[in-house]
Amino acid sequence: LTERFYRTDPSRDHSSGGSGLGLAIVKHVLINHNAELEIHSEEGIGSEFICHFPASIMVSSSSANEQKALANAS
Repeated sequence: LTERFYRTDPSRDHSSGGSGLGLAIVKHVLINHNAELEIHSEEGIGSEFICHFPASIMVSSSSANEQKALANAS
């Protein structure tokens, strides 16, 4: 699912659906952040995509607000 141009339904083409790049892009972003993609899918029901980022790169909302304030002061 995370390979470029992957389509689960071979009958779909570019005019009726996406390019098949979405999850490939997500995968590469997550790799660059040492994060992981968890996928749960059931045929006929749907799919769930969960991104897990390491706690070491998380920023609290108060820290983010302080960084914005510093950037705006410059």
